Formats: sequence, structure tokens, C-alpha cells
Amino acid sequence: MSNHVNKLKQIQTQVDQLMQRLEIDAKAAEVSALEADAAKPDLWDDPDAAQKIMQRMSKLREFITPWQKLSAQVADALELAELEGDSLDSEMEQEVVAISEIVEKMSFQAMLSGEYDDGDAILAIHAGAGGTDSQDWAEMLERMYIRWAEQNGYKVEIIERSDGDEAGIKSVTMSIKGAYAYGYLRSEQGVHRLVRLSPFDSASRRHTSFTKIELWPDIQGEIDIEINEKDLRIDTYRASGAGGQHVQKNDTAVRMTHLPTGVVVQCQNQRSQGQNRDRALQILKARLLELERQKQEAQLAVLKGENVDAGWGNQIRSYVLHPYQMVKDHRTNYEVGNVNAVLDGRLNEFMETYLRGQVSTT
Repeated sequence: MSNHVNKLKQIQTQVDQLMQRLEIDAKAAEVSALEADAAKPDLWDDPDAAQKIMQRMSKLREFITPWQKLSAQVADALELAELEGDSLDSEMEQEVVAISEIVEKMSFQAMLSGEYDDGDAILAIHAGAGGTDSQDWAEMLERMYIRWAEQNGYKVEIIERSDGDEAGIKSVTMSIKGAYAYGYLRSEQGVHRLVRLSPFDSASRRHTSFTKIELWPDIQGEIDIEINEKDLRIDTYRASGAGGQHVQKNDTAVRMTHLPTGVVVQCQNQRSQGQNRDRALQILKARLLELERQKQEAQLAVLKGENVDAGWGNQIRSYVLHPYQMVKDHRTNYEVGNVNAVLDGRLNEFMETYLRGQVSTT
């Protein structure tokens, strides 16, 4: 039984450290304060403020309750193990195994504790230099992320898609909806490189193609960023692709350019120009928010003396189909030989390896 006691003490220490890192006590105190606000008789005099209080309270409870239950479960098991000696040895063995599995699962969740990690994501794919090969590669990546989303229970919505000149796509922007979509997909930002025998080269020579992945949180509701109308150029055009007769016959698609930053957002999946404009503005705000976050991280990296070059050639992952088969993440050195499985959406191993590495360096 002493082995069980020692194991449970180790688990208890691990859970305590994770809860401290996630500021569970501080979040619990915030819930108590919000509950006091929610109990005030004039709460719904301001419906917008009341709704924000209730949403924040619900989100915090959803986050901290599993950790509080886990902590109590470990404490109860440890107390029982210390009291009962060897009389419940087999039962305690099962309890320790069950608790260990829960801790393993929740410790990974702790890696997804950023401000927007638990929410939806907007992912954009842009073909790089390389003409038709790169545009075909961009479409392959589009399929890969759609397959990954389907396999993991996420819902995908195409916001904007631009077809390639001969094959593939020039770009696509998609919303991926579901719990922790943004947290998982954080690992995918950057340049992805493909090496293969080109199906578009009559001599079947080996080509290298590059495609860039961008990601930002799909924040629901208002984003606290002010945009001056004078800083926007808004163009409308006829939508292409899926969407029904309505979008085919009218200039419903919207291209929105933020002049000070050069950020361009396009939206064509809504049924009216006004709806596309509203969605494009929401995405623009999310992109500007992400741009500001990246600037802050880059400034911090400079202060730390880190290399912050994000040049086009600095690919994060290579997919090699010839002369051998391998997918390798250059940030973690994690690699697999089954390229087809990866291109069919098996990305979780790459994502989890990257996220675990990020935690170990913070």
C-alpha cells in the first residue's frame, strides 16, 4: 500500500502545481465576486453588462470545477490509502490508475489555458511561390485541415476561397468551431513545405512548394478595437463557389482592406452584402488583435535576445514525398513516415508534441 501512497502524493503535488499555474484559486475567487454581483436586484437594469457577468461566471465555473473535483478525488484516495493499509490493495490500484489517466488528460488541457485557447479559430491558407504546384499544395492542406476537423468533432465553415489559375487554390479562409480549436491549431501557424515529383511538370522533376498558414481566434461578440471608417477600403465582388443562386447573381462578397496595416479580409459565405461586411469587420478586428499580440511577443523576444525572424524560408514543417516519405516538424524534430495518414488529417501527435514543448520552455 505504501507504493500507492507515494504515487498518490506525487499525483497530488502534480495537481497542486498545475492548479497553481492555472490560477484556479484566483479564478474561484472571481466566481465568488461575480456571484455576488449576480445576486444584486438591479443586475438586469443593464442587460448587456448582466449577460457578460453571467457568461464570464459560466466560463470560469466550467474551467475550474473539473480541477476542484480532481483535487478532492486525489485527497480522498490518499486519505483512504493511508488509513486502510493493505486491505483495499486491489481496489486502490484501480483507483490510482483511473486518477492517473484523468491527470494525464487534464495536464494536457493545462497547455491550452491561453486567453482564447478554448474557443473557435479562423485558419487561412495562402499558396506561396511556385505557381500551380504551390496552389495545388494549398488545396492539399485545405483538405488535410478539414479532415482533421472532422475526425476531432469540429465544424468547418468556408469564409472565402480563391481558386488557382490551373489547379488548386490561391487562398482559403475557414472558421473551425469547437472546444479548444484555437488552442490546438496554434501549432500550425507558419510555412509548410512540400517536396515531391511535380504532377504539373512534363519532365516529372522534383519540386519544392511553400504554403503559409495563418491563424487567429474567432472571437464571438464585440472585440475591443476601434477602427476608423476612413482607414477602410471596402470592395464588393461576385462570390464564387458554393453558396446558392443568390450569391452567384449579386455582388455579395466583400473585400475589406485596413489601410494603416495593409491587412486584407475577404468574406463571401453569407447571403447578403451586409452580412458579409459585418463578418469581415469581425474577422478584421480579430486579425488586428492577433497582429498586436505578435508584435508584443516579438518585442519581448528581442529583449530576451531571441531570434524573431519569421521569414518565408523558415518553414515549420516539411512533407517529403520524394525521394523518401517523411513528415518532420522542424521546431520539435517530431517526424513520421506515414505521409498519407498525416495528409488525411492525423495531426494530433504533431500538435501535442509542439504544445508540450511550449509548456516546458515557459
